[in-house]
Amino acid sequence: MLLLFILVLGPLGAVIIQVLLPGIFFGSLKFGDWHILLEITERPLWQKSLENSILLASGTTLLATALGGLLAIVRATKAFPTARLLDAAVWVLLITPSFILSQGWVMFAAPKGLAFSLFGSHGVSAFIFSPAGLIAVMTLSKFPLAYLSVYSAMEWKVDSLSQAARLNGASPFTAWRTIQAPLLLPAVLAGAALVFMDTIGDFGLPASISAVYRFPTLPYSIYSAIYTSPIRFDMAGVLSFYLVLLIGAAMVLQFYAMRRSRYDFLNGRAERLVPQPAGKLSLPLTAGNALFLALVFGIPIGTNIWMSFVKTASGGVKAANWTLQNYASLFRDGSQLLRGLGHSLLIAAAAAAAALLIGLGVAYVLTYSAFRYKRLIETISILTLAVPGVVLGIGYIFVWNQPWLEHVGLLLYGTPWILVLASVAGAIPVITRLLVGAMAKVPEQLLTAAQLYGGSFFGRIRAILVPLIRGALLSAALAAFGSGVFDLAVNSILFPPNFLTLPVSINKAFEDLKFGYASAATVFGSAIVILIILVAELLLRRKEVKA
Repeated sequence: MLLLFILVLGPLGAVIIQVLLPGIFFGSLKFGDWHILLEITERPLWQKSLENSILLASGTTLLATALGGLLAIVRATKAFPTARLLDAAVWVLLITPSFILSQGWVMFAAPKGLAFSLFGSHGVSAFIFSPAGLIAVMTLSKFPLAYLSVYSAMEWKVDSLSQAARLNGASPFTAWRTIQAPLLLPAVLAGAALVFMDTIGDFGLPASISAVYRFPTLPYSIYSAIYTSPIRFDMAGVLSFYLVLLIGAAMVLQFYAMRRSRYDFLNGRAERLVPQPAGKLSLPLTAGNALFLALVFGIPIGTNIWMSFVKTASGGVKAANWTLQNYASLFRDGSQLLRGLGHSLLIAAAAAAAALLIGLGVAYVLTYSAFRYKRLIETISILTLAVPGVVLGIGYIFVWNQPWLEHVGLLLYGTPWILVLASVAGAIPVITRLLVGAMAKVPEQLLTAAQLYGGSFFGRIRAILVPLIRGALLSAALAAFGSGVFDLAVNSILFPPNFLTLPVSINKAFEDLKFGYASAATVFGSAIVILIILVAELLLRRKEVKA
């Protein structure tokens, strides 16, 4: 609990305390002026940031939930040739950093980008760089959250409920509308809440589009308040307060809606839902799925790859426009990009190792202990899934930028160690969720039997539990490592002077309109990270098989 408080709850609480007691973290304690919270209606930038965030999150939640839910229903009920490609694309979109996807869309729709080269029209640019277009882009990036939520809920079916409705004269659509659709409501609400929280806290989209289109949101305005002169901690604190308030409201509404009704319908007649052959719909579903994947995956990722191999975006797809100079530039200028990549790899590796140990302890407590406060531990351990990285970064500044910490050797702000701590906090929820699922399959009796035969606590963990969940430990560590390398929000807020990391280097090049360099850095960095993950998994899995 102490570790979780230091890593998660303390920094988040510091953001709220700074609003109520401004200056408390900088040596000038005074009671807050509550009117500063109301100034959001008087300051144009604050108000516009709030309005844009609510508009973007609300529109994306509505469309992404509908799109993800519809795709999940089709995927769960119909079998067609490219169905597994949809599953793979969902996971790729889920783990790909949002700023990489956003940069791909920006380069595709820029006034002289790939879309103009292909179609010779500025219509795509005019649409994408508008509120409606940004909502569409976010919808195509965030729908996997709703898709996975609804798809998982459709794993089991109880046909007797629908059959009873049909026997009482209901049509197939009426039976679905009155029986199956309401039973999916908790999954739909959960997916919608995830989409809303992930969208309103997203830093990648506003950071990517800032070079070509002004659309301030709460996360980006918080970042601007810290990294523009003069530094505005009051602005950062107030906007962070409203951001946390909106996310908290979304969580409360979800819990309230789910508590109002019961949806526990599984019984002994439940059967696993198996997709049925699509029949005449097979060809339309296959073709439609291919076009959809080309849209959501091919455009952002494909544009990044294309841009990394061309001289200029306006040069089009002509042979004379192809070049390798963008990749060559990565190794020039003192290899600044390579140093940033090395920094990110080291930070992500250290954070993954530390978070794995903490996550293992949290998962053990949640699975096997009777600790009376374990639900509190569970709540704290998943907070960083809901709280945006910029808010977490602001909290770390408030907590770890104290003069008295220098006297005890713990002044971490301005050092790479604060990036490690923030990355650990961000990795704990993912690791904990993966390990809890794996531990649920390991009977507690195995550990109890070892204890009866004199096995120590750590001995039981090392000799019994770890070998049985080794695969989950590996997956959790690699997932935390991969996501830690490309965490733009935390890196942008907390990176020390003269200590660039990979996502900061890529975003800086993108802001300077060096699209080719930024794309080459993205492709090269992603390839290195994927190669490391594949090699590590291959070696460790092979060792596991031999053992």
